[in-house]
Amino acid sequence: MKAVMVMFDSLNRHLLPPYGCDCVQAPNFQRLAKRAVTFDTSYVCSMPCMPARRDLHTARPHFLHGSWGPLEPYDDSLPVMLRQHGVYTHLVSDHYHYWEDGGATYHNRYNSWEFMRGQEGDRWMGLVADPPVGNAVGNNAGPGAAYRHDRVNRQFMRCEADQPQTKTFAAGLDFIRRNRDADRWFLQIETFDPHEPFFTQPEYQELYRNLIGTGQPLHDWPAYGRGVDNPWPAQLRGHYAALVTMCDRQLGKVLDLMDELKLWDDTMLMVWTDHGFLLGEHECWAKCAMPFYEEVAHTPFFVWDPRGRQAGERRRALVQPALDLGPTLLGYFGVSPTADIQGRDLAATIAMDQPVREAGLFGIFGAQVNVTDGRYVYMRAPKDRTNAPLFNYTVMPMHMRELFSIRELQAATLVPPFSFTKGCPVLRMPGSTWVTDEAVWQTALYDLATDPKQQRPLCDSNRERVMIEHLIRLMRENDAPVEQYARLGLPS
Repeated sequence: MKAVMVMFDSLNRHLLPPYGCDCVQAPNFQRLAKRAVTFDTSYVCSMPCMPARRDLHTARPHFLHGSWGPLEPYDDSLPVMLRQHGVYTHLVSDHYHYWEDGGATYHNRYNSWEFMRGQEGDRWMGLVADPPVGNAVGNNAGPGAAYRHDRVNRQFMRCEADQPQTKTFAAGLDFIRRNRDADRWFLQIETFDPHEPFFTQPEYQELYRNLIGTGQPLHDWPAYGRGVDNPWPAQLRGHYAALVTMCDRQLGKVLDLMDELKLWDDTMLMVWTDHGFLLGEHECWAKCAMPFYEEVAHTPFFVWDPRGRQAGERRRALVQPALDLGPTLLGYFGVSPTADIQGRDLAATIAMDQPVREAGLFGIFGAQVNVTDGRYVYMRAPKDRTNAPLFNYTVMPMHMRELFSIRELQAATLVPPFSFTKGCPVLRMPGSTWVTDEAVWQTALYDLATDPKQQRPLCDSNRERVMIEHLIRLMRENDAPVEQYARLGLPS
C-alpha cells in the first residue's frame, strides 16, 4: 500500500469548480472530484502555515500554547511514526518556511526530502546590486528584503519549467516512477502556491486578461489587511486565478501518472490546503490580520481511498484535515495512534460519511478562538484589548524567521508539563499577536445556513451558549493554558 499527499498553500475553495466556481479554469480539480470523495465541511485548525504543519505532524491543535514555531522534542510526528513501522516517507516541497528558524525541525522527520528554491522572498540567488523594480507597484516594488529577494528570484524563472512549483511536482512524479513497484511508502508533494505573490507565466495570465488588463504596472502581491490600498484589485484576482490554473495543471500530472501506472488500485491520494485566502471579501485581503472568515477557514479537501473505492461522492461530516490526515494515514498503514493524538481516522467518513466530531476548534495564537459545528461559526474575542494574559510555551524558542530575543528569554520561567509534553517542563514567556483588525476584538456568531457569506452576525443567546460549551470542552481536551480562559472571559 502507498499514499500520496498533494498539499497546496492558500487555496480558496470558492475558486474551484467542484465547489461551484465557473470563472476559474481548473478542469483537473473537477476530474479529481469525479475520481475521489469531496468534503464539503472541511475546516482549518492552527493558523497559518507552519502551525498548520505542526498540527499535521502531531494531529492536535497547538495555537493556544504558542505561535509560529518548530516541532518540539516532545511532539509525536506523523512521518516518524510511519518510519518506525516500516513506511518510507519522502517530502518534496518548495515551501521555504521549512528552512527558516521557525520551521527547521520538520523536514528531517522524513526518511528523505527535496527542496526547490525561489518562492516568495526565499533568500535564494545572491545579487549585490539592487534588482530593478521596473514597471511595478505595491509590494512588487517594495523596499523590504522579501520583496527585493523576490525580484532577484524572478530573474531565474524565465519559463514555467524554472518555477519552483513545476520543479516540485516533477520531483514528486520522479519519486513515484522510481518507486512504483515498492510497497509501504508515503510521498508528500507540497507547493507554496497559490500563496502570494501570484507569479505565473504569460500563458496563464492570458486566460484572465479581462481581469489582469494590458499595460498596467505589475501588481501580483497583495498587502494584508482590511481596507488596505491594493491598486487594481481585479488584476490581483486575475493573477490569483492564473496561479490556481497553473496548480491545476500540475495536479493533472499526478492524476495522469495515477492512471498510467494504475496506482488507483493500491494508492491513497489526499489533496488539501493549509488554509484559504481572502481576495477582497469583507473588504479584506489575505489572512491572519482579520477574523478567519469562510474564505480562509473553510477549505477544499479530496481523498481517494483504494480500500473502499468511493468516487464522485460528497461528504458532509465536519473534518479538519490538519488534524485528521495523520490518524487516517496511520490507520491506512496499520499503525496505532499515540495517546496524545486528537485527530480522527477518516476511513469510515470516506466510506459512508460517518461523523467524527461534534465541533472543531480553530484560530491563531493570541487572537479570536473559533469553534464550528459545521453550521454555526462562533468567534470568541478576548475580553478586552489588553489581550492578557497571554504566554508562549516552548522548549524550542524560535519565531518565524529568528530566535527568541535575549529580552524574551530573560522573562522566561520554567513551568510544569502539559499533558502532551511527555513529562517535560516547558518555558513560559510573555506572548503577543500582530493581529490588529478591529473585528478581531469583537465576538461574533454566524449561521452559515442562512448567512453563508457571514454578512450578518447572529444574536442568539441559546445558540451562543451551545457554542461556548463546545469551545470550553475542546479547550479542556486540548489542555489549554488556564490563562486562555481568562483572556477570553470564559470559566476555566
